[in-house]
Amino acid sequence: MTGVVGVLGAGTMGAGIAQCLAQAGREVIVVEPDPTAVERARRGLDEAVRLALLLGRGDRRTALDTARRVRWSDTIDEFDAVDFVIECAVERIELKEKLFADLDRVCPADTVLASITSAIPIARLAAATARPDRVVGLHFMNPAPLTDAVEVVRGAATSPDTMARATDLLTALGKQPIVVGDRPGFVLNRLLMLSIAEAAALLDAGETAATVDDLFEQCLGHRMGPLRTADLIGLDNVADTIEVLRRETGEQHYRVPPTLAALVTAGHFGRKTGQGFHDYR
Repeated sequence: MTGVVGVLGAGTMGAGIAQCLAQAGREVIVVEPDPTAVERARRGLDEAVRLALLLGRGDRRTALDTARRVRWSDTIDEFDAVDFVIECAVERIELKEKLFADLDRVCPADTVLASITSAIPIARLAAATARPDRVVGLHFMNPAPLTDAVEVVRGAATSPDTMARATDLLTALGKQPIVVGDRPGFVLNRLLMLSIAEAAALLDAGETAATVDDLFEQCLGHRMGPLRTADLIGLDNVADTIEVLRRETGEQHYRVPPTLAALVTAGHFGRKTGQGFHDYR
């Protein structure tokens, strides 16, 4: 084994996780078939390195070494010698199942396959492989470089060795692993998505996003209200996660309210597009 970590997907979360790994001194291979996403992720990493220098976090050589530790590719065949893979694809069940089957085919038998899935049960992804004991959930929060904790999901078949390797990796990144059981939405999104859905439904009833979030922030002391949180996560990701929860639990209170659906249809995904429940332009 080489000590190299594979990251599958160069979207917001994949790029952020690759940055965390490289800053911690790990060699990283990012696989992303979309050249536009790769270019955006490269620019984001370069900007993060420049910002670290401006803030006095490390010297120029250290910063440049961070960028050099990340290699970019468009094929998962590059994962044929990695120790650990973190899958960062969009929240679609059938897509992730296919990716895990592909990873199982390409990666060495001892490689840990982790998913940052927001809601899909880890046992379901593990069933797409011949190594269910090597499959684990690592639910990073956005933005990955700035959040301190990661929800670690132990599947029914996840081995103690896999759990140890996953938590050791997170600790090396300066993250606090919080271990939870395997269920749709795990703990955080099981609760958070209900809050976001109900908050969005209040907008359909005539309340404003500012009112909803101000109440959470000023009355309850939350750093961000549910709608600002949704804008940070990405409204497309929120809608996909709610749909997965409805499908996997069969509970109809997991639903995408009309206001949320309309924003996603219009391409207003929150902070990453400049507009969501709030305007960031």
